[in-house]
Amino acid sequence: MCGIVGYAGKGNALPVLLDGLQRLEYRGYDSAGVAFQNGHGMEIYKTRGKIRDLRQMIPDPLPHACIGLGHTRWATHGIPCTRNAHPHDAGGIAVVHNGIIENYRELRAALSAAGRVFKSDTDTEVIPHLISYNMEKGMALKESILNAVLQLRGSFAMGIMSEQHPGCIFAARKGSPLVIGLGETDRFFASDIPAILPYARRVIFLDDGELCMLTPGGLEIEYIGNTAPGPAAPISERIADITWTAAMAEKKGYDHFMLKEIHEQPDTVAATFAEWLREPLRLLEECRLTTRAAVRMKRIQIVACGTSYHAALVGKYLIEVLSRIPVEVEIASEYRYKTLFVDRDLFHISITQSGETADTLAAQRAAKEFGAHTMTICNAVGSTASREASSVLYTRAGLEIGVASTKAFTAQMTVLCLLALALGVTRKTISRAEYDTISDALEQIPGFIGRILKSDDALRELAGSLSRAKHFMYLGRGISSPIALEGALKLKEISYIPAQGYPAGEMKHGPIALIEEGLPVIAVAPGDGLIGKVLSNIEEVKARGGRVIAVTDRPDLFSGQADDVVQVPATESFFTPFLTVVPLHLLAYHIAVMRGCDVDQPRNLAKSVTVE
Repeated sequence: MCGIVGYAGKGNALPVLLDGLQRLEYRGYDSAGVAFQNGHGMEIYKTRGKIRDLRQMIPDPLPHACIGLGHTRWATHGIPCTRNAHPHDAGGIAVVHNGIIENYRELRAALSAAGRVFKSDTDTEVIPHLISYNMEKGMALKESILNAVLQLRGSFAMGIMSEQHPGCIFAARKGSPLVIGLGETDRFFASDIPAILPYARRVIFLDDGELCMLTPGGLEIEYIGNTAPGPAAPISERIADITWTAAMAEKKGYDHFMLKEIHEQPDTVAATFAEWLREPLRLLEECRLTTRAAVRMKRIQIVACGTSYHAALVGKYLIEVLSRIPVEVEIASEYRYKTLFVDRDLFHISITQSGETADTLAAQRAAKEFGAHTMTICNAVGSTASREASSVLYTRAGLEIGVASTKAFTAQMTVLCLLALALGVTRKTISRAEYDTISDALEQIPGFIGRILKSDDALRELAGSLSRAKHFMYLGRGISSPIALEGALKLKEISYIPAQGYPAGEMKHGPIALIEEGLPVIAVAPGDGLIGKVLSNIEEVKARGGRVIAVTDRPDLFSGQADDVVQVPATESFFTPFLTVVPLHLLAYHIAVMRGCDVDQPRNLAKSVTVE
């Protein structure tokens, strides 16, 4: 979940490293550091805090260096402090690392017994010690790295630099993402594409078990040990062109990335719909499903974490209603630790914005081992999930920088909705005429989202009256129940207010004990067939002094029932989640801002959870 970046070229490494770390700060931001070669040996600067704190440490003007490494940290082992910040060094070897070394204690004990002295509490520090120890025994640098990496258990993406070899850097990965960038003569590596977007538009995504040596103008890739799945493809055949622009990673006048990304939802939903909405058979081809396979499909399983899990719950409802296929939704972090009922007839869907979520990848791999067809819904072209799955459907959300996911969530729901429709029309559980009617309704969704966004001033005013609340409850029924969960998660993530989401009918089975005078209860209540039930739940809240905020397309039904009403446009009941979630994201955003929270980089969180 940390961010790492490396540079080898003919320019100055420091501006590239600092800029890259700034663009990766959403991956972790409790400490940061750089290491570089400047012709007088290796220099390291690191500190607790954010990239701005690191910049203040480094001399101005910046020293000139042609190679270097950088790191922004999300702590796993050892408290956030300068001592535990990366890069870690030993014997002239510097290392930056994203991941977890599971056997670091036994390695550390063996190295300590051999006379090695450790300066930090991290798992990472064993890596430079292993490499330098190997070099002391006479191994060459690359041999030392390969030998050290083979001793590590766990997951890692790492960058390595040697004081004795000032013309190159190394990058290696196992389980954690790593991308190589190719400039004209400069070479880069990074945890994620945004770090190198201004400098390289051609990239190579390293595979698991690969080691890459980068030099100015040069690049070599080889497998570590016996990990090669087959003959290696020529480097020229692995190069991908990135269509994202550096401007996509900028705020474009918004105060925060999160607000910008909320306002981008009309475009991202429209772009994702446009790809397949009128071509269901082409979508199934993208899924690598024949018409016969779609008709014979007996069971679907969806795995995801966090916000993507909520999208999966919406997807379950849509697929079951529109295509009549039973759907199980599993939390990815629990998936491998239960009895799995997986076979070749299962259609397994993983959902991951980054394509690098460790738990979701592990679940996908487990299902594939049992022979299931694995499909991933992903926002990152070339990510591990997209490469390893049997098929992939891409969301067209573009870069999402804010740690709290918003536009990726609605894009994931869009893809699941399109899949449900394609399966339904293919299986004849909906007619082509019904498909066309539903498609017409879906094409209106981006415009409806835009209308909600225009009510932002009213939502900000409502947030002002809620920002001092100590606790929130969110309620919904049917397809609105996952939206209640999502609204509560967003508020917790960025404002740090305890918030709980429940299916509204479950309130009487325990949560009603939490209701007291003035407690904000947000009811996601579109005017579908369950509206009467939700109104009854609201009566129960009001009778106990709770403050009811209704998010609905039927404000007339809430006169005298709700204290506040947030109106959304009316649409087909299947598609209300696209609309009801938007004001919940905006409310969470405004409440967090009013409380002085760091909206884009909430405490203890990182954008991509790349370790288990």
